[in-house]
Amino acid sequence: MSDELFGQNVSRETYDKLRAYEALIQKWNPSINLVAKSTLSDIWNRHIIDSAQVYFAAFGEKPSIWTDIGSGGGLPGIVIATLAQGADQQTNVTMVESDKRKSVFLRTAIRELGLSSAKVINERIESAQIPISDIVSARALAPLTDLFTLSWEFSDQNTTFLFQKGENWASEIEMAQNHWSFDYDAIKSETDSNAVILKIRGFSRV
Repeated sequence: MSDELFGQNVSRETYDKLRAYEALIQKWNPSINLVAKSTLSDIWNRHIIDSAQVYFAAFGEKPSIWTDIGSGGGLPGIVIATLAQGADQQTNVTMVESDKRKSVFLRTAIRELGLSSAKVINERIESAQIPISDIVSARALAPLTDLFTLSWEFSDQNTTFLFQKGENWASEIEMAQNHWSFDYDAIKSETDSNAVILKIRGFSRV
């Protein structure tokens, strides 16, 4: 049996794991602020589906090293690791999160969902030892210029960035172009008409 996300078939096992992750967020959120309380009634669409589209934005790429920075409660990192495992991709997903309690939650989710190719680095991004990554993702973490600065040490011209951005994404692009050279596609969000996923390649300093 299979289910669909954005017109793409995922296995029943993968779908069930995403639902189990949703339940984990519900269980832990009262003690750790993983998502805004106002969104608890619609975690599936506001957070799980919103994160899943980052994974699907990478179609055509076969990353072996995917680094998700500022992972928080695993959005999108846990979702990406679940979908990659379900597609039998040999993708190692590393989630970098400085908050110790959120890192405990991430490791619990990894263990309970059986995500053998996922791991957590509980450090600040600036001090973490991260290998050069095929894909770097982030959701609601920092302005684009700052994301590039944070990612500089573990990216190269072959790295693809997948950054979820809100309605001010165009001004962030313009500001970043003062300091960085890159090509990008703005992929319209399926969950927010004002938002995009910035798919960025060819990254270098000006």
